[in-house]
Amino acid sequence: MVFEVHHIEGFDWDMRMFNRDVAVDVDENGYSGSFSYEGMKFNTETYPTVQEVLDDAVKRLHRKSFTELRSRINKREDRYLAEREDWVYYKKIA
Repeated sequence: MVFEVHHIEGFDWDMRMFNRDVAVDVDENGYSGSFSYEGMKFNTETYPTVQEVLDDAVKRLHRKSFTELRSRINKREDRYLAEREDWVYYKKIA
């Protein structure tokens, strides 16, 4: 079941601005995320928190040369949050 949808944006490997969603699912084992962009798809590992799912997704994007990433929650369960939440910025860790 999709629990939350987080909007993520930044620059891709060709320095083109991109924006996509990370769908965060929940089940009895915890939270996991899925992401798709131009033929690249991945699912994160399962974690006890949503933030760990987002951290995993960001690390995977950084490894693919995505930069200047930021995210914010757009939807929780069936409630649209209308982009009211603050952005979370991610620094690339070498």
